[in-house]
Amino acid sequence: MLVVGGGAVGSGVALDAQTRGLRTACVERGDFSSETSSRSTKLLWAGIRYIATAAAGLLRAKSLRDPVRAVKDFGGEFMMVLNCHRERRYMMETNPHLCSWQPIALPFSEWFIKPYPFGHPAFGFFPILSPLVFKLYDAMSAFSCPPSYVVGRRRARDMFPQLSRESKGINYIQVFYEAMHNDARTNVAIALTAAEKGAAVANYCEVVDLLKDDGGAVVGAEVLDRVSGDRFDVLAKAVVLCGGPFTDGMRRLERTDPDRPFEPAVRGGSGTHIVLPGYYCPKDMGLLDYNTSDGRFLFFLPWLGHTVVGTTDKQCDAETLPTAPEDEIQWILNECSKYLSLDIRVSRGDVLSAWRGWRPLAKDPYAPPGAPVSRDHLISTNPATGITFITGGKWTTYREMAEHTVDKVISLKKLDGAGPCVTKETPLIGSEDFETNVDIKLTQKFGLQADVAKHLVNAYGMRAFD
Repeated sequence: MLVVGGGAVGSGVALDAQTRGLRTACVERGDFSSETSSRSTKLLWAGIRYIATAAAGLLRAKSLRDPVRAVKDFGGEFMMVLNCHRERRYMMETNPHLCSWQPIALPFSEWFIKPYPFGHPAFGFFPILSPLVFKLYDAMSAFSCPPSYVVGRRRARDMFPQLSRESKGINYIQVFYEAMHNDARTNVAIALTAAEKGAAVANYCEVVDLLKDDGGAVVGAEVLDRVSGDRFDVLAKAVVLCGGPFTDGMRRLERTDPDRPFEPAVRGGSGTHIVLPGYYCPKDMGLLDYNTSDGRFLFFLPWLGHTVVGTTDKQCDAETLPTAPEDEIQWILNECSKYLSLDIRVSRGDVLSAWRGWRPLAKDPYAPPGAPVSRDHLISTNPATGITFITGGKWTTYREMAEHTVDKVISLKKLDGAGPCVTKETPLIGSEDFETNVDIKLTQKFGLQADVAKHLVNAYGMRAFD
């Protein structure tokens, strides 16, 4: 199997295929995680927003005209969030050296909200229902995460002194937990683990052409070494494209008739993040604005001694190594002003850096007309060339996406000797004796009991030392 693309999903596909016994190669035109996989909000989050948008869709009047379709759509979104919970748990329990739990606060200053979140009046009561909603959210992960809790008005000021005091005041703060990681580091760990297991993994190697047999089926690729300028061929029974928002650019190499209209598979949505000084949020607590002016979630998160704020949402074509648009930076700054105190109001000069990435919203080009764009991942095979591509999805579900992709390729190509998926039991490189070593260090440094040390490691990873 030849995997084209070394982001989180491409590296994950290479690892999955190699650990099933397939001879695997993975090539990346840039460096690992140099594009979308390093431009996230740094969260492995389980998707509370998708439950809310799905519920809003189910409650709309138009759902009464087609209740079967409405329930089916809600069920699909619900299952997607359950999968996110399962994959988040896998990362936290199997790779505690790469991720840790991050508490996130939702401040409520009113008991009924207008304009309504998610555009539905029922969500105006979210401040009242929030404790119940987040207990259900905890339950979706089988309570494997630290429990959500409520903080009263007086303690809320002590926990988050950066919050504005000009409004009616905070009624309470709802706190819940998501997993946080260094996305670029995790991506590199996946690629290194694939290489450690025997896969041929190479960066700065770009696929410039496809090799086809007499029937038009793809049997490999011509690869350009962007460092030396050399070209070489890679032969493979199966070729998988893992380009994220750049998938359509890869798919254009398959075209044999340039006059035939090209059917895109990806509708890109860009998101910008900015980095502010660390004093804009507590060092151990994030904040979520769930009702921004454009309806997106906006996170304030402590990150390596600084504060990450994002993200925006703008439909446009993906760009390589993009700069963050000034209007999106300014939008984030304006949204910040709703929550922050006058004493520390953020200005353009406070922005230390910014990045922009793309979400690949997927649509199957080989599906019947009118098929919906997927919020989840999409795996599709070109019947003419035999090439499979995967796009869409989220950082949290990279492993599941890889598993589903390899399952489909093995089935279509009838690859002999392939074993079952084992990546759920395969820790990523760097995990060797991690818990034991950290347990010992915590025990020695702070005099903790072993079970307490282990709990701290599982909950916070390396941040347990903080």
